[in-house]
Amino acid sequence: MSGLVNALVIVAVVALVIVRQFRTSRLDSGRRWWLVPAILAVAALREPGLLDAHHRTGSALLLGAELLIGLATGVGWAWTTRIWVEADGGVWSRSTKTSVAVWVVGIGLRVGLFALGAMLGIRQDSSALLLALAGTLLVRSGIMVWRAQSLERPAVPGAAYGDGTARPAWKERV
Repeated sequence: MSGLVNALVIVAVVALVIVRQFRTSRLDSGRRWWLVPAILAVAALREPGLLDAHHRTGSALLLGAELLIGLATGVGWAWTTRIWVEADGGVWSRSTKTSVAVWVVGIGLRVGLFALGAMLGIRQDSSALLLALAGTLLVRSGIMVWRAQSLERPAVPGAAYGDGTARPAWKERV
């Protein structure tokens, strides 16, 4: 893919993710939560310009920093997202205002890295940003699935075992 196509994919994925994070959504830990990040990573790694040929060391350091920022953003986003279990046993999530702060800081740090690279004369390709976005989504999804699986599920009314009374939904504090 060209740099323009990568940029459009990045903008589309980020817009979709930001819009969806503030809607209450049901978490399904059984689905393939790793698939979208894997596709984004493959698309990023297929590009030959991931590292600048003239500044390999500086480019690799910037890429490493980009990946660390992406992973930290994913961790921060996952831990600032509120999750809870409803009476029917379904796990739901919704991002908080703190999640917005995590995104703003992450984007600000990425802009700073890009400016540093430009100042040093290091060519940076959009595939590095795409790879970091894949890392962000992978870490966030993995932590969310892990958090969802660790929540206590209430008894489902009419279940084969138990008295059929459901406890009130437990909501995790952030």
